[in-house]
Amino acid sequence: MKKTLISALALGLLLAAAGCKKSFLDLQPQATTSADSFFKNQDQVQQAVDGAYAPVRTLGNVDYWVFGELRSDNTTFQYNDSNRGQESQREFVDEFLVSANSESVQEMWQVSYNGISRCNDVLGKIDAVTMPADKKNQFLGEVKFLRALYYFTLVRQFGGVPLRLESVASPTAAKSQGRAPAADVYASIIADLTDAAAKLPTKAAYAAADAGRATKGAANTLLASVYLTQKDYAKAVALLRDVRTGGYSLLPSYRSVFDPANKNNAESIFEIQYLGTQPNISSSFTFIFAPYTSGNIITGDATAPNLGIGSGWNIPTQDMIDAYEAGDLRKTASLALGFTDATGKFVAVPYITKYNFGLAAPGRTDTNFPMLRYADALLMYAEALNEQGFAAGGEAAAALNEVRKRAGLPAKVTTSQTDFRVAVLQERRVELAFENQRWYDLVRTGRAVDVMNAHGTRQKALQTFLPASAYQVTANKLLLPIPQREVMLDNLAQNPL
Repeated sequence: MKKTLISALALGLLLAAAGCKKSFLDLQPQATTSADSFFKNQDQVQQAVDGAYAPVRTLGNVDYWVFGELRSDNTTFQYNDSNRGQESQREFVDEFLVSANSESVQEMWQVSYNGISRCNDVLGKIDAVTMPADKKNQFLGEVKFLRALYYFTLVRQFGGVPLRLESVASPTAAKSQGRAPAADVYASIIADLTDAAAKLPTKAAYAAADAGRATKGAANTLLASVYLTQKDYAKAVALLRDVRTGGYSLLPSYRSVFDPANKNNAESIFEIQYLGTQPNISSSFTFIFAPYTSGNIITGDATAPNLGIGSGWNIPTQDMIDAYEAGDLRKTASLALGFTDATGKFVAVPYITKYNFGLAAPGRTDTNFPMLRYADALLMYAEALNEQGFAAGGEAAAALNEVRKRAGLPAKVTTSQTDFRVAVLQERRVELAFENQRWYDLVRTGRAVDVMNAHGTRQKALQTFLPASAYQVTANKLLLPIPQREVMLDNLAQNPL
């Protein structure tokens, strides 16, 4: 019987849990299985492929929103003057004061390369395993998609990074060849996604038990995002035309897109899979994004009446709140302006509601996190078409207005290519709010320095606790510092600070 992807991931967490009866002085570890002895049949390969998804879930819990959303003008943090333990971590990311010694930076680097290593292990061993060709192609496509996803995050955050494309079999082979140029990293990403798209099944071709796995449509959509980042608009348009005919569609209700009852729905192209009934693979965005002063009023968790340092993150900024047009149905589906406390007093600390759908168990929620969805593809398509040439009321406008119509808004009329650029970036901001896209949109469109400095001026007026050095954004600060540990151990060149 086939296991679902999420169940297989849970099983993977147990693979290293076996006991060890021999002396702890034995050099051969007994609690784990080596790659050489493990890859013997199709089931073992599938377990390894499932394990390559697990770091995506880890990154989705914190790192993706810290560096894709909190770092932008969409969100900030609720200042907690009673506990300053996180100040040097997430707060400094928000304030553009993050250093090479940041644990947050180190964690994203390390978890991403853990995922890459798992992909490389599969790619290095799968050819020797006998299995049907279509299943082997599926597994190859999945890990190439995942490896590209990990590298796409790394190259956009750090620039050139070590390009590891083979399994590391010994400590002596762990040292890299140094930071590859960003162009080489992008070339590897494009090669992986092109091959993945050729090998992966369509979403409709998967059995229900395999919902959530990478698909042909996911590979093409991610590749289109890569081309959009590189300003290769013709290739992005061609791929997105294929995605538009791939059976995806907008759901009638915006909020229902994120409802756990609708996981992997018709609008979903790729989403991070969480399972609320299991502590190690559940999500907790309701708790993380709730104001830490809200007790259990927002979370609804009677077993946890108080919140602490783990809450009060990704708080919508006033800039974000003001970005919505009057009548936009996405606003109330995505955020609240505050909460009413136990005394009946309204507390004006905004928070994200997009992922609030109740509890699956105390302390755990069942909400998946969207990474690629059809509305994103439509807006990328509109943007890429416009960059090829403005056409008033043309195909680009139709794609843009398809998204606006679902939000309850009238069609957007633009009169120039420049006006359309502004319109589509604005639409991406509100449609994809709190989905970790905003930072990357600002950087690739060349707006990050100006937007974030202006945003910083407004934040300093609102948040008087911010240091004077906060939000001094320059082109150098668009890339994160390479973790100091990696600089020292792998002799990597540091980014200009």
